[in-house]
Amino acid sequence: MSTEKSNAIASALRPVLARLNRKLRKLSPSDTVLSQTERSILVLLEQNEYLLSAELAVIEKITPQSMGAILNHLSELHLVSKTASLDDKRKVHISISAQGKEMLEQVRHERDEWLSKAIAEVCTEQEQLILKEAIGPLTKLVNF
Repeated sequence: MSTEKSNAIASALRPVLARLNRKLRKLSPSDTVLSQTERSILVLLEQNEYLLSAELAVIEKITPQSMGAILNHLSELHLVSKTASLDDKRKVHISISAQGKEMLEQVRHERDEWLSKAIAEVCTEQEQLILKEAIGPLTKLVNF
């Protein structure tokens, strides 16, 4: 494919994906109390048994002080648990709580429901097949 064609596809695809992403973020009332960074932290903690506050700050590219405030907020909401390290009492392991996992599942369920309804109502059968076939190439782009 020529560079011109890929540039044209990129120019058309980027704003559509950005708008869809923003719409999905706004849809779920269950996570309105959380910032994007707080949601990202919960997902990171779901993917790892635990992380240290400093590790989370580096991953999210924010200051340790800001991370401390965010973790305190998540802890007040009972979405994360803090446990002292057995090896080094100065370190605190941060993990997602059962309530945090439930919140993430609810958010995902609400977003999946909306997207499923939207696909069923506005896309023809052929368009639904095109969307299904596009998942592979879109996944490649995300992993690039």
